[in-house]
Amino acid sequence: MGCVGRKTLSFFLIFLPIYLHGALSQEVGPAVQRKPFFERLRRLEEQSLAQESQAMALVVNQSQAAMQGDLSHLKTWMKKTQRRSRKVDSRLLALSAALSERSQQHIRERKEQEAQREALSSLTLDVRALQDTLAHLMHVVQSQGARLAGLKGWLQVAGLGTADTAWPPAQPGPPSRSSPKLQGARQVLRALPEPRDPPQDFAGRLQGSREPPDPGSQRTQPPETPGEICNVDLALVFPNASTENVVFLSPGFPLGLRALSVCSWVRTASGHLGTLLSYATEENDNKLVLHGRDSLSPGSIHFVIGDPAFRELPLQLLLDGQWHHMCVIWTSILGRYWLHVDRRLVATGSHFREGYEISSGGSLVLGQEQDSIGGGFDSSEAFVGSIAGLAIWDRALVPREVSHLATGKELPPGAILTLANATSVGGFVRRVKCTCLDLCP
Repeated sequence: MGCVGRKTLSFFLIFLPIYLHGALSQEVGPAVQRKPFFERLRRLEEQSLAQESQAMALVVNQSQAAMQGDLSHLKTWMKKTQRRSRKVDSRLLALSAALSERSQQHIRERKEQEAQREALSSLTLDVRALQDTLAHLMHVVQSQGARLAGLKGWLQVAGLGTADTAWPPAQPGPPSRSSPKLQGARQVLRALPEPRDPPQDFAGRLQGSREPPDPGSQRTQPPETPGEICNVDLALVFPNASTENVVFLSPGFPLGLRALSVCSWVRTASGHLGTLLSYATEENDNKLVLHGRDSLSPGSIHFVIGDPAFRELPLQLLLDGQWHHMCVIWTSILGRYWLHVDRRLVATGSHFREGYEISSGGSLVLGQEQDSIGGGFDSSEAFVGSIAGLAIWDRALVPREVSHLATGKELPPGAILTLANATSVGGFVRRVKCTCLDLCP
């Protein structure tokens, strides 16, 4: 019995470590096997986080690029707005200066009129005094004539008598030839001028102080009908107020200009004239402009040379939808300028950009006003209508040349630009060749 117990105890002692080792190996084995799974899970999470961070960085970069683009557009718009505001301010200053100058001119004209009225009243008094003097002299002459007639009759009677005929008694009668009164009458008669008509300038001063009209204006005749106007050559038709309807003239002004003549046939199809011509340079985008827009009074146009200096020209005659010939002429000598419409001088002035020179190398366009070289167009400033026979000279045309242009006789020599120099015609503008004006659209 004791032998069996010892065998059982030894077996138990041998089996127990083996069992414990197996149990421990079963518990440790899954933990060792689970360790690579968590590592893979962690790696996947890290990869997912990296991809999300990259996508987020890409979205942030795209948002920054879009924001920078918006900021760039906003800066460009702000610069353009500031430039336009400066331009408006400069034009307002120029307009206030022009109004001030015009008011001063009205004051000077009023003073001149008052001075002329005073001179006229003084002259009237002088004329009245002269008339009184003449009436007194006429009375003296008549009395002296009566005395001379009586003396002549007395001499005739005295010549028929004998030598011993007694002289008539002393009594008041005609004076002798040597009397002081008769000699004074003779001097008065010699001093009196012969009757004649009053001088024309004196008569004009009596009638008023207005200067006589220019002889050239008296010879002005109404223009011929459009059917008789030829030598037009080319015409441009601007159908609507689009910023794309623009025509570029090249090569622009090759040299600086100290005188200028711009002449053209114009027919407008809107209630305002719009911009006929715009010349922009690097230093000034309104170096030379014939500029009208819907904010101006109907039929008025700004003649700009070196913004902000301008003169407002009246062109209401061009708003009837018919063909009209216009010439704008300027010279830096005394700053003189003239506006001819249908051969009539409708506006003139001086001291406008006196001694100024329009520089060369700019951009010259028709139908739009440039806010920058070759761009910055605005539909409210567009020209709608037709332009025919446009030409530009670097000198001031004389009235005879303007008249020949308006009647289609000949093109004055020396034109530096015509519609043949239209190198780029944009938008819906049509270029039409028409020999006579009635064939132009």
